[in-house]
Amino acid sequence: MRDVDELVSVVFAGLSPLVVENVADERERIRVRARTPDGPVACPGCGAETTRVHGYHERNVADVPVDARRVFVAVRIRRLICPTRGCRQTFREQLPGVLERYQRRTPRLSGHIGAVVRELAGRAGTRVLSALAMPLSRHTALRILLRLPLPQLQVPRVLGVDDFALRRRHRYATVLINAETRQRIDVLPDRTANTLEAWLRTHPGVQVVCRDGSGTYAEAIRRALPQAIQAGDRWHLWHGLGQVVMKEVAAHSACWAKAGPPPQDGPRAQSTLQRWHQVHDLLGKNVGLLECARRLNLSLNTVKRYARVPEPGRLRRAPQYRPTLVDPYRDHLRRRHADDPAVPVLHLFNEIKTLGYPGSFNLLYRYITQGRVEGDRPPISPRHLARLLLTRPGNPTVKRQNLRDELTATCPEMTDLAGLVRAFADLLRPRKDNADRLNEWITTVRATDLPHLHSFTRGLDQDRDAVHTAVTMPHHNGGTEGVNTKTKRIMRQMHGRAGFALLRHRILLA
Repeated sequence: MRDVDELVSVVFAGLSPLVVENVADERERIRVRARTPDGPVACPGCGAETTRVHGYHERNVADVPVDARRVFVAVRIRRLICPTRGCRQTFREQLPGVLERYQRRTPRLSGHIGAVVRELAGRAGTRVLSALAMPLSRHTALRILLRLPLPQLQVPRVLGVDDFALRRRHRYATVLINAETRQRIDVLPDRTANTLEAWLRTHPGVQVVCRDGSGTYAEAIRRALPQAIQAGDRWHLWHGLGQVVMKEVAAHSACWAKAGPPPQDGPRAQSTLQRWHQVHDLLGKNVGLLECARRLNLSLNTVKRYARVPEPGRLRRAPQYRPTLVDPYRDHLRRRHADDPAVPVLHLFNEIKTLGYPGSFNLLYRYITQGRVEGDRPPISPRHLARLLLTRPGNPTVKRQNLRDELTATCPEMTDLAGLVRAFADLLRPRKDNADRLNEWITTVRATDLPHLHSFTRGLDQDRDAVHTAVTMPHHNGGTEGVNTKTKRIMRQMHGRAGFALLRHRILLA
């Protein structure tokens, strides 16, 4: 009997405040009968201790499973009489840690369920809990999730602000985090300036705010915290530069795209040339951009794009060929064409098949008809060249560095572009003198013939203080972007069927 008592005390150690009287095996579940100890209990109203029993009641609560079977505990509890005159007459005793008021589960079982639903929420959580012998409905799982207490809100010194899509292009929300510890602070239901301003006014104490280039957030911070320092995000600065570098590279494709066949002069090229002349003829007559768009029936952005190009030759684009399975056999095809220009394509296909070519005949035929065999080297796309310019200097191989240097040396503008990209990349390592160096970089850009880069500098001027803070101080918004990435996982898991309240709860619990 002693061994049985020791086994019960080990298996049901979480029920140690109770006196276990019996353990019954009911096949699919285990039922434990217990009672409360016979000691004095303090009245919850006045605190006076008493042992006078008015009656007995039985409570049934679920406990953590044992041997992959559910455990139910039937506890006999006492209703006691309060000895203080004028206080409540009777009260039921409670055992903190084992029996909680109005609960049908022990606190440790609720803790296990809470840990699962915190990560998996509704249906996914119920499937896992059922496999762990803790079955419950998805509605109960969500109720338990929403009852989990949120962390206490503490206003940080450095606040990170960013938006994320509830429904892309329709509804957005704002997440706030501690940019130093990456702890979630709050989630706002939209991304308007009034909402963020109201939050900042009710939670004073923020000294630095990290954000992207959003003018809405900038205005809210200026109105609510005029003394706070606004820090732009360096990743967004580099991303914005990458976009304009891509446009500049595409605009100068007629200069650097010397390999492969020349750009085609088809109907599309003729139409582009005609539009360029029409736009510049109107601009030469002092017609505004908007009026040009109206007269030519073009969008304003299209007219701006033509207006930025000083020469029609810059509108010609390099062929954007992707790497194919034929590229490793290009030298062999070139030699065969040099020896016998009339060799049939089928013979070439059979020859490279024996050399290990895994592709199809049609792919080889298109490769030859596009003129990619005769070119000095396979032509690259503007995106590829832009990637070479934006890659960290020590990362590309010697071959890629040589290709980048060769292509950027084809015209003065490309040479200037490569140097400006390297200079801006050096500015993204925060130093105290970077503010002056940034001003010098902007002055240098405006002296070059790179119109897309000029538009980038105008954007920097509009947010000059935040950009200066970004390049001189170590604060950044990377933690907020990481929270947004995890938020997307939560939203995919919920399949967009839950409301904002539940999403906010899960974000703050993550």
